[in-house]
Amino acid sequence: MPSRRFADGEVVMGRWPGSVLYYEVQVTSYDDVSHLYTVKYKDGTELALKESDIRSQSSFKQRKSQSSSSSPSRRSSSRSRSRSPGRPAKGRRRSSSQSREHKDDKKKTIQETNLALLVLVLFKLSENNTRRYNGEPDSTERNDTSCISLEQKLKPDLEIERVLEQYSLRPRKEEKKKEEIYSEKKIIETVKKIEKASSKTKELEFGGRIGAFTLIFLLPAAVFYLLLMVKQDDPSLMNFPPPLPKLESLWEARVFGVFLLWFFLQALFYLLPVGKVVEGLPLSNGRKLQYRINGFYAFILTAAAIGILLYFQFELHYLYDHFMQFAVSAAAFSMVLSIYLYFRSLKVPEEELAPGGNSGYFVYDFFTGHELNPRIGSFDLKYFCELRPGLIGWVVINLAMLLAEMKIHNQNMPSLSMILVNSFQLLYVVDALWNEEAILTTMDITHDGFGFMLAFGDLVWVPFVYSLQAFYLVGHPTAISWPAAAAITILNCIGYYIFRSANSQKNNFRRNPADPKLAYLKFIPTATGKGLLVTGWWGFVRHPNYLGDIIMALAWSLPCGFSHILPYFYVIYFICLLVHREARDEHHCKQKYGLAWERYCQRVPYRIFPYIY
Repeated sequence: MPSRRFADGEVVMGRWPGSVLYYEVQVTSYDDVSHLYTVKYKDGTELALKESDIRSQSSFKQRKSQSSSSSPSRRSSSRSRSRSPGRPAKGRRRSSSQSREHKDDKKKTIQETNLALLVLVLFKLSENNTRRYNGEPDSTERNDTSCISLEQKLKPDLEIERVLEQYSLRPRKEEKKKEEIYSEKKIIETVKKIEKASSKTKELEFGGRIGAFTLIFLLPAAVFYLLLMVKQDDPSLMNFPPPLPKLESLWEARVFGVFLLWFFLQALFYLLPVGKVVEGLPLSNGRKLQYRINGFYAFILTAAAIGILLYFQFELHYLYDHFMQFAVSAAAFSMVLSIYLYFRSLKVPEEELAPGGNSGYFVYDFFTGHELNPRIGSFDLKYFCELRPGLIGWVVINLAMLLAEMKIHNQNMPSLSMILVNSFQLLYVVDALWNEEAILTTMDITHDGFGFMLAFGDLVWVPFVYSLQAFYLVGHPTAISWPAAAAITILNCIGYYIFRSANSQKNNFRRNPADPKLAYLKFIPTATGKGLLVTGWWGFVRHPNYLGDIIMALAWSLPCGFSHILPYFYVIYFICLLVHREARDEHHCKQKYGLAWERYCQRVPYRIFPYIY
């Protein structure tokens, strides 16, 4: 193991990350595993530096003295020079100000000489000019008595202009100004190249390009597999593979038309001038985008439209009968939308690209999303798809499954299990729409681009996989007792309380840390100016909102019983998803907050599950 070079408490020169500047720092500790020194700058900032970024103060003093002294050859040559009478005595040196004054005097003398020559030449030319216009020969033509042509009369004027151009200072100043502008342009171009290279996504998620390419096909296959398995009489995992339907049965133009009608109806509700307009978090260029918060109004209008359809006896269980075809239509639409999003992102400025989707690799950027906030005018495509078509569509699908259960099993009332599933998931959706503004602080909006991953997730995965429990109960009814229903309800309420209160603490603190209502919260300050909460839910575990999500997902699956594991796929998926997000959040926060994040992790050791993980 290599030995450390600098001791704790030693004052050294540390390089500031991302620059070539060194500042005086004090070594506070050394990590034997990562071989990093923790140093403290004079302003109190603490950073972890490599040994190659630290130098002793003596080396800097030595370099300074060497640079200030002249070279031996220069000194010897200066001794060999003979001293002029007006030169100062040996051993004395001119100061820098005297040297500049000498240069200025010399420059002034040259300019005065040029000016004298200019006056002399102009006087000579004007004299010749007068002689010529008077018909007299000049100094070079005194012996020439021939007639002077018009060309000869105009020649002195041209000579004057040539001399003016030669001795005038304006062209030289303009030329110098052009050189300065050119050099500034070169510097700006170099800075832009450096910024463009630094903005590239260097760390790839999801297994890199190969993983992203695989997921483009794996995600749709997973959705269709789950739907086909639930449709079987015995949805056991042992019955693999499920019987595949004919390809022509998976597509119907009418179903695709209904899906488009649903999508554009939600877009119309999004454009209604109702609800307040708020600003999102600052972008990399400091600009803040505006968002209209009217998701809950869109939900109310959708509920009214569904009520009108049911009043006129529209068969809503049509969704259940053509469920697979709707999933195929949504998948096809999300693929077309993803292709459009990628090609339009090729024309946007570098500052509008997503930090996590700017790798330069087509497949990876197509999957994760190349553009951060694609907009058509004021219509934000990512923000719209996050909450509207898929999330509200999830509730409509659940309602269609409830009506289908009643029709297929000739029931006057839906089963208790179906009521619980619909109620729990309706609460989740209404909460998301009621607290719509909170989504503006999530990584989906602030960090992730809008590509295939989010387009497919919002339009296909959310409505068709999240409704898996309701879809399962239509073909596999499960009876539960009232005490069991009460226990499941309490479990869901606990998960919802953790989820909502944790998110509210975080969002309110991000919006206004100085809010008097949040005075009881303690936090660790960071170099970015933001704080890391160490009290409340965020002092209990690092991601309490994920803990609430998992508890609610379990409550949604319990009404389906324990006959098959398939209804619990959502719980397993949710745990895997949140563990992946948690690992990504950990890495992102460590890079962003540095030592402050390490202090936070020491203060809050558990990530999602207290005393477990």
